[in-house]
Amino acid sequence: MATYGIPLLVLGTTNSSSLTGIAFMLAWAPRLCTFSLAGAAVDRFGPARVFRLAATARALVAGLAAPALAMTDDETASSLVMLLAACAGCLTQFSYIAAESVGAVASRDAGGAAHRVQSVLLGIDQAAALAGPAAGGLLLQWGGSSGMLAVISGLSMLTAAIAPRTRHAPPPAPEAAGRVARGWRTGWSTLRALPRLAWLVAGLALSNLALGLLEAATPVIVVKQLGQSSASVGLVWSCAAAASLLAVTTCRVTIDRWGLTRVGRCAALVTIVPCFLIAHADSYPTYLILTAVFMAGDSVLAVVLRTLRSHLIPAEVFGSTLSVTVLILLLPYPLAGILMALVSPADIHTVITVCAVLQCLGLLCAFTRSADPRPRHGKHRR
Repeated sequence: MATYGIPLLVLGTTNSSSLTGIAFMLAWAPRLCTFSLAGAAVDRFGPARVFRLAATARALVAGLAAPALAMTDDETASSLVMLLAACAGCLTQFSYIAAESVGAVASRDAGGAAHRVQSVLLGIDQAAALAGPAAGGLLLQWGGSSGMLAVISGLSMLTAAIAPRTRHAPPPAPEAAGRVARGWRTGWSTLRALPRLAWLVAGLALSNLALGLLEAATPVIVVKQLGQSSASVGLVWSCAAAASLLAVTTCRVTIDRWGLTRVGRCAALVTIVPCFLIAHADSYPTYLILTAVFMAGDSVLAVVLRTLRSHLIPAEVFGSTLSVTVLILLLPYPLAGILMALVSPADIHTVITVCAVLQCLGLLCAFTRSADPRPRHGKHRR
């Protein structure tokens, strides 16, 4: 709800496509600034504690912003929603790294069935994303900004309350403590030593540029160009989440039968084709369907990445290396926000086409230059 609702809140508050793009950039830029800190915090204090603290802080930020927006004028409200976007992005980074670290532990314990664990985890995410954007759009339309932010705050508090508490891990050994202190240097060196993972991360980074531009531009395209309501924007992402959930559920069986490489190549093709066609969508149903297909392919690619990542990254440096991969994957999102802020609404479709070309080249390299990313059974690297 926060990911897709806050840009929509900015558009409703400012009525400006440029400011919507800037807000999208502000939501993602803090994640780049805190990636190393988040990874080191997870390695040092444990993912459960970091996850609870991030959820609690997000609840406080959203809870304070709800009455503040109701009591301020339009100019102050514009600045406030920009600050809200930045704070939400920063806190999301900590909770994301923590959640991914827990998922990696489960994948390592599953051995050769790691892709099944990752597909279930991603399915949980997509099930929440199925309801979140639609609920955010409806709340914003009928309850205003205060209603949507109050619900986000309540859900964040519930998240912090029900997050499982794990036993305190033993203090890290001196060598591990040194690695935590070096943080990003350790992550970069580990990623460079894993070329299969590095190529896939680079290809998905270019794919994320297209995805980020779609996320930033969808409120403007649907509301301004296609003449739909804010609830219709949420419906786009809810339908995309439903398609993603179906794709993720299906890919468990297909990966068992054909392996990560073949399924990944098919998913890349399913992602590339609708991205080219979205630039020419001239009706709301067409835009909704193409976006749903795009997100379905992207979700399968996420399963491929998360499975490979959980198998190849050594456990003792997983948080730091994960942070580096997340940094690379997130860099395109603030860039997409900047592009959205710079181009006029009439040129958005042209920029989407250019991003689709870059996406095609990136995924082509990812699945031709790297070796077969099928996980090895038996003993894994530590």
